Amino acid sequence: MCKSPRMTISLDDLADNLEKVRAESPLVHNITNYVVMNFSANVLLAAGASPVMAHAVEEVAEMVEIAGALVLNIGTLERSWNESMRVAAKAARLRERPIVLDPVGAGATPFRTHTALNLLEESPPAILRGNASEILALGNKVGQTRGVDSLVESSAAEETARELARTFHTVVVVSGPVDYIVSADRTLRLRNGHSLMARVTGTGCACSALCGAFAAVEPDPFLAAAAAMATASLAGELAAEKASGPGSFAVAFLDELASLKRTGFARLRMD
Repeated sequence: MCKSPRMTISLDDLADNLEKVRAESPLVHNITNYVVMNFSANVLLAAGASPVMAHAVEEVAEMVEIAGALVLNIGTLERSWNESMRVAAKAARLRERPIVLDPVGAGATPFRTHTALNLLEESPPAILRGNASEILALGNKVGQTRGVDSLVESSAAEETARELARTFHTVVVVSGPVDYIVSADRTLRLRNGHSLMARVTGTGCACSALCGAFAAVEPDPFLAAAAAMATASLAGELAAEKASGPGSFAVAFLDELASLKRTGFARLRMD
């Protein structure tokens, strides 16, 4: 259950949440796509959480029962996985486990858009995280997309994000050069990160997995989403300072997630 939301969020609040993830090591159940399974699992481990990647319909409900959060990612869609996601989401709602939905590629094809909308409507998540094109597609707005990549700035989806937040009583994260965390009555903008994050497959999906880890230990989904995105963007910014390209960045990103300290949050730019 959600606690009373904080209308203002401090750097200490965000750092406290990372410490809680490391202390509690929550089990995060991911039904995610083939492309990002390994990277998402490593990101969760680096941050201090415990990942499980289980998608068989025969076991997802039981896996949800022992997990702290459920992350649904529609990146590599097929009918059997759709059913597994629906079953897992219903189990999560019954057991009051937070759900994170990543509508990868929504807007690219009707199949993707309808799948994401069905999940959103049947089992509204605690956190919905996507790029601007995906969020605009779910709000039935006009947005340009190229496969699963957004061709519009995150700011273009802010109002649509708020509409979705109000309709589905969820927190919406719009990822981009500026990350927007939006609820019905709150907005936080994070201005860290680095362009190399967009050049490594699965970084956005891994951010959704991180949202699950933080939601497992923090009852306020807005604060959980903010802490997850702050942690990821800071790690990305620090990793870029050491990397020579996308390959070394991916390794450095994991290292920075594992070593990020409370003092590192002082460089966070948020409003």
